[in-house]
Amino acid sequence: MALTATLYNFEVNLSNVDRGVYESIAFKAAQQPSETDDFLIARVLAYALEFTDGIGFSGGIAEADQPAIFVRDLTGALRAWIDIGVPDAPRLHRASKAAPRVAVYTHKDPRTLVKALEGQRIHRVEALELYALDRGVIAALVERLDRRMRFDLSVTEGHLYVTVGDDSIDGAVERISLP
Repeated sequence: MALTATLYNFEVNLSNVDRGVYESIAFKAAQQPSETDDFLIARVLAYALEFTDGIGFSGGIAEADQPAIFVRDLTGALRAWIDIGVPDAPRLHRASKAAPRVAVYTHKDPRTLVKALEGQRIHRVEALELYALDRGVIAALVERLDRRMRFDLSVTEGHLYVTVGDDSIDGAVERISLP
């Protein structure tokens, strides 16, 4: 018998000063059996950080040729390909050809991502956006992970401030550069 995905409901009060986005958003995220809690939280944070009209989750691991998160315009055209973790160079090469904007949010050691991509052939590599999520924030949110989760997220100058219940968590989202 195949394992099924676990569905999580998130409510996020988003105040992203850096992008001028102030929204209360509610969404569902399905965690595949092979997906870690760290990956799920990174995906949720990336969704909130990138929140805009047309954003959505792909089918996940079952759709290997799709981004973890996408942004489509009203015609259905792909506007942004957003990946999580440490995607390989061929995947990012295809992504850069498929979408005008490609971003990666890693919850791993950023040196792992840089090492994996360094010197590899990637279409429009200079336009690739790489971000490292603070692993302390990821770990703290994993500890509080619940099937119905509500939190406040404020973003100011690349710094995250998360409030879950009475707990406050903070850390940075750092832009990573390839050599």
